[in-house]
Amino acid sequence: SEFVYHAILLSFIGHPEIFPLVFTTKTQEIFNCRVDEDVTEENCFKLIKKEDIIQDLQTRAAISDFHPVKKVVLEYPGEELLVVFDAKFQYGQNFYLVASEEAKENLLKRPETTEEKEEEKEEEENREATLEVQLYKPPVHKPWVSLGSEKEVEEESVKETATKIKYMISRVRRKFGAPITFTDKNASHVKDSYVECTSYQDKTFSIKMLEKDVGVQMIPKIREASTQTKWTYPKNAATQYFPRQLSNEEKEESLSSEKLKEFLTSVHLRMEIALQQNEIMNAFFDDWKALAEDESSSGGKPDVYLKAYQSFTDLRYLKDRTISCVCWHPTIYGIIAVSARKQLSYEEQVNLSEKSLLQQSVILFWSIFDPIHPQLMLECPEDVYCFQFSPSDPNIIVGGCINGQVALWDISQHEEKLQNAKPAADGIKMTAVNTVNASVLHIFTESPLVRYCTVSSMQYSHKKPVTDIHWLPGYSEENQMGATFENRAEVRVQLVTCSPDCSILFWDIPATKLPEQPSSEKIEEEGIFNIPPDVPDTLKHLDLCWKPLIKINLYESDINTEHGPVRISLRELHYHYKTSEKVPSLNTLEVPVKDSPHTDMSAPSSKNLKALENISTGFFVGTEDGEIVYSDWKMEIDSDSAKPVGQKHTQKYTIHTETINTLQRSPFFKDIILSIGGRNFAIWKEGVTNGPMLQSSCSAGRYTAGQWSLTRPGVFFVGRDDGNIDIWDLLKKTYEPSHFQNISESMITFISPCIASPKQHFLAVSDDLGVLHVLEICQALSHASRNEHANVLDYFEREVKYLK
Repeated sequence: SEFVYHAILLSFIGHPEIFPLVFTTKTQEIFNCRVDEDVTEENCFKLIKKEDIIQDLQTRAAISDFHPVKKVVLEYPGEELLVVFDAKFQYGQNFYLVASEEAKENLLKRPETTEEKEEEKEEEENREATLEVQLYKPPVHKPWVSLGSEKEVEEESVKETATKIKYMISRVRRKFGAPITFTDKNASHVKDSYVECTSYQDKTFSIKMLEKDVGVQMIPKIREASTQTKWTYPKNAATQYFPRQLSNEEKEESLSSEKLKEFLTSVHLRMEIALQQNEIMNAFFDDWKALAEDESSSGGKPDVYLKAYQSFTDLRYLKDRTISCVCWHPTIYGIIAVSARKQLSYEEQVNLSEKSLLQQSVILFWSIFDPIHPQLMLECPEDVYCFQFSPSDPNIIVGGCINGQVALWDISQHEEKLQNAKPAADGIKMTAVNTVNASVLHIFTESPLVRYCTVSSMQYSHKKPVTDIHWLPGYSEENQMGATFENRAEVRVQLVTCSPDCSILFWDIPATKLPEQPSSEKIEEEGIFNIPPDVPDTLKHLDLCWKPLIKINLYESDINTEHGPVRISLRELHYHYKTSEKVPSLNTLEVPVKDSPHTDMSAPSSKNLKALENISTGFFVGTEDGEIVYSDWKMEIDSDSAKPVGQKHTQKYTIHTETINTLQRSPFFKDIILSIGGRNFAIWKEGVTNGPMLQSSCSAGRYTAGQWSLTRPGVFFVGRDDGNIDIWDLLKKTYEPSHFQNISESMITFISPCIASPKQHFLAVSDDLGVLHVLEICQALSHASRNEHANVLDYFEREVKYLK
């Protein structure tokens, strides 16, 4: 019989009634044809109703395993289709569908041999005898074998771990059954009579959830509606869908009628007067809005935007690098400088010595007139993290490197080139033909490369990247006779730098270098281009021996905690010591001071230094842990030990959750500081120790950069990691940004505003892809309204009063 059965199966090979199918586990569960459970190699047949297959096709559509044979199923004449489990993959798949009634009957009706018929007769005859012979056997109890399920039940069960406290509440016997009188009273009049649960911002619920396990249940949609319409009486209503038009005859009759001629004659004069008035003045002009100063004060919505003006990038020096700092030239219109650093991972930041020397580190000077060719390039010893122009002499530039060194450049020889920067194709019409020539020309017309004048000593520099740098102005000095004289040259020769190595360094540059140089030095600088590339162009008296004058170490000796400053903000930029002699030598040794519990300071020498009086020596510091620290760097002479010691008061605030990336004072209020880090920002007032005046709520994205507006006291710009810029206007909203605009597809790394002219204001925005975007600020964001300065100052005073 097995031979005949397989012969029948083999006879169907190649027949069009056989359709091989692949049944997934889901389909096997739906139609109860699970392999080795519902169907086996011996019992391989399964009848499935046609309705169930059609229902599965409607429910799962293209996902259904019957989708390839959808047409065959729909045209099948019978009510049930035969599905056969192909264990040996005779037809190439684990199942196949029989698409004809005749083939289904032949497969189901297997031929029976005579031996099987005789066996069935014997079974029927012996069935009665078997029933009589079989005796009842009661079930035997088997011992229970543990497989570990009781441990799982015990782990999932809830048990009370805390011991219960028992209270017994009793009442005096004489009060049983006594009458009770209820009275009204105000809860606020009695102390501790109620507890108020006020709402607060919980940062844990502002985190975006990447994955969440939820269950969804589908139910039929039900809609309930009810109305309370006052129905007084029924009324017929009709809607006209097509316009009623006059026929051609009715049109001619109406146009030639005397009534129309009389109407046109009567309104002709009034129509002419109305048309003349519309040409002379706007009849819809709002006089009330014209009386207001601007649209914002009259309740209108001004058009606030940042208009794209220009964009810069360089495939050689900015490819795969992030822009670290952006600075506008203080005096030359349209010149902007950009520094970049390599996108380092955490391991690469730790091992900075493994930096590749193949890609050169430069500071690029761009002109808004020429977005293709850099006007100037400054050679850097390492990647520059931050740099600044000297306010007294813009030709002097100082930068902080990623290895902790401080470098100095002098671009006085190239000042004329920057002033005459014009578009590369000035007067030449660029076409598709000569763009190739222009790109080839760009290869040969390389921008001039300026080497650094000097670089600080590695031994006395920072041990980690220089994250912030500021110029300090020269102050008055004392001669040997004690008479003070004013530094009329106003040459800024002092620097302050900070680094996450918990140190703040004050640097001094000899004043003899910054003014006019002797002719011999000019001759030496003219020969710079003859120096081999591997020889640095340094000043002889500062050749790798430039050292800081003052060093401040931020740590708390009580709890042995160090603060890694990332940003620093000084109130007055007159941090300069009066000297009774000449400028101190740069080679003087540092004297460490260990008596201060909060600030460790060291100075070159305390004999000839006398601190200036009546100036603020406090400073704000933003750390890499997100802390805001306010301390004092002023040194006082201890009466007992006769040694200089630092101040002992330090204030620490934990507002931000990530590294501080912005710590800037307002251009209009010198005691107002904006700090940005993590997902929020804060506004501080120097002298107020209660905390920040304004603290933003937790935002959806991380804040990565920020800057105050140079023209409006209450406006500042905040960049985010999603490429958007939030524009905050404190006179409009303090709980959310007034406007926001998308600038880039990657993280905003730096923001720098500039006042090009009274009517033209720029905002330079850099991103993590090495692209610099120059945006033009609209009039609504650049022109302050009347009394805006007083209104913002009044707002700050109210917040300070409320905070106290």
